[in-house]
Amino acid sequence: MALESLDTVVLSRWQFALTAIFHMLWPVLTTGMSIYLVVIEGLWLKTKNLTYYHHARFWSKLYILNFGIGVASGLPMAFQFGLNWAPFSESVGDFFGTLLGFEATMAFMLEASFLGIMIFGWQRVPPVMHWISTICVAFGANLSTFWILSANSWLQTPTGGVFVEGKFRVQDYFQAIANPFMVKSFAHMFFATLETSLFVIGGISAWYLLQNRLPNFFTKSLKVVLVMALVIAPLQVFVGHLSAEQVYHYQPAKLAAMEALWETVPAGTPADWSVIALPNEAAETNTFEVKIPALLSYLLALRPKLDTPILGLKEWAPSDRPHLVGLIYYSFRLMVAIGLYLAALAIVTIFVWWRTGLEGDRLRNYQWLWWGWIFAGPLGYLAVEAGWIVRCVGRQPWIVYGQLRTAEAASDLPPQVVLFSLSGLVALYTIFFFAALFFGSRIIQKGPNVALPIPGQANAEELEIRIKLAQHQPDRRPLDI
Repeated sequence: MALESLDTVVLSRWQFALTAIFHMLWPVLTTGMSIYLVVIEGLWLKTKNLTYYHHARFWSKLYILNFGIGVASGLPMAFQFGLNWAPFSESVGDFFGTLLGFEATMAFMLEASFLGIMIFGWQRVPPVMHWISTICVAFGANLSTFWILSANSWLQTPTGGVFVEGKFRVQDYFQAIANPFMVKSFAHMFFATLETSLFVIGGISAWYLLQNRLPNFFTKSLKVVLVMALVIAPLQVFVGHLSAEQVYHYQPAKLAAMEALWETVPAGTPADWSVIALPNEAAETNTFEVKIPALLSYLLALRPKLDTPILGLKEWAPSDRPHLVGLIYYSFRLMVAIGLYLAALAIVTIFVWWRTGLEGDRLRNYQWLWWGWIFAGPLGYLAVEAGWIVRCVGRQPWIVYGQLRTAEAASDLPPQVVLFSLSGLVALYTIFFFAALFFGSRIIQKGPNVALPIPGQANAEELEIRIKLAQHQPDRRPLDI
């Protein structure tokens, strides 16, 4: 393909998609795993069970690895707003930039400040203070999620100000931050990160159980995961349903793309739900489709008929509606299917736990279950990525919904320049990815160090040695202890 035929806007979108999709892999685990670390460390403080302490030390290694790669992979995203999307930054930067600034100064700095204590403070600060540091790390990580979701939700439903000559003027910061999409979107992402992290931890624990390696140790982590997942997984399905409802009310074109719905369903008419379809954008129809009668009406309003119509894609001109309908359609269904699978897996495992106790030799009888958990490990990532594809690709052709088009928000750069930076990021992220796999696999293969002394024990032993040395040297000056 000749460079002259390349489109700068398309290349800039591909570059941002690459950075967003890759970067998202790492904060998803750190934000969710930080809450698990708070729980597991709290259990150690409450029960004094040394196993919980060793769990906190083991899983925090994976947390640190993900945190480091997340920071490195996220830096290019910030630079793109000024380089590839300068008109966008000029138009909405007074508000959008402020929220990203809040994320950096409030959330990331809080997380990074206490992370040092969490990593190096085991033998240097009291256990309660270390736990408080872990809580601050978790709070900072999830506060970061709040600000990012608030900023992105504002792009979906811009409120709190007006556009004057193409520039957004803030009139009410609180209204803009608490835009109509914000609460449900943040809740959906919060549960997504936590659920993904729980099933990653559960999948790694199942891998150890399948090998019959430290079964008592990893049965304990799996049980903690199960108790949390039994609440989080079904709740995430419900919050996801609420998020789909808000799309119906605020972004009907996106809903039509999510359902590959070309013709409008009039009010008072049952809306069928498409199980599988082959969208044909050129013909504005589905080549093949399997439907369940009236199910979409029940999903949106819990009744067979809706009071308002469900608009089809043909209601908008091709330039004003989402494209890549097939990608949006199947990304949404992939996300839903994974959510249902994870919830079902948690329920089945709880039932097995209730029937057998998940103890001793009985664990060997459930290899099929451990394979189910190992399979579930990466599925949370796929669901998160699929959800963001629906969220962002479904918003097109708008970067600020109904106000600023994506094509108008991109910088006027030579396509060769964008292609060069895109190629560099592909190479860099490939190195990051394989480095993460290498070091992550080393951590998992090595396993936990169950011989680690509890905090304070090493200092007490050192103090005892120094006292004995002082007692055996009466002719010398006593050691300063």
